[in-house]
Amino acid sequence: MNGYKIIKIKNHPELISRAADWFHEKWYVPVEEYRNSMEASMQSGVSVPQWYLVVEDSRIIGGAGVIENDFHKRKDLTPNLCALYVEEDCRCRGIAGELLRFICNDMRGTGIDTLYLITDHTSFYERYGWEYFCMVEEDEGGMIRMYIHKGKG
Repeated sequence: MNGYKIIKIKNHPELISRAADWFHEKWYVPVEEYRNSMEASMQSGVSVPQWYLVVEDSRIIGGAGVIENDFHKRKDLTPNLCALYVEEDCRCRGIAGELLRFICNDMRGTGIDTLYLITDHTSFYERYGWEYFCMVEEDEGGMIRMYIHKGKG
């Protein structure tokens, strides 16, 4: 895998604080929200939430999470892949696609084979087996694209 590795934060609790800071810097969601969600993922038998990092040497170069709801009003469309980000200088190396496949496979291992996500992107997620599902209203108002992924990663 090109010198980077994908890790599940549940298996690396020592990275929670650093990971929460990293996600906060990318998405501006309060750092406590990330930290609380990551700590909740540590509980035995919990499938959601889950958080993942892509690490190269000791640098976090990417990450994403799976949570119940990513700030939209369709609470029935769950769980949601969220906060996908790859550092700009690491893009175009297939990292996002590899991370998406890893997460889908990991979630399928917990019995969850359908994931949703919201995004403004068109054509990016389709490359990785995601399909446009519908438009959903965000918690703050406004409409956004909802994608679905079922089955194989």
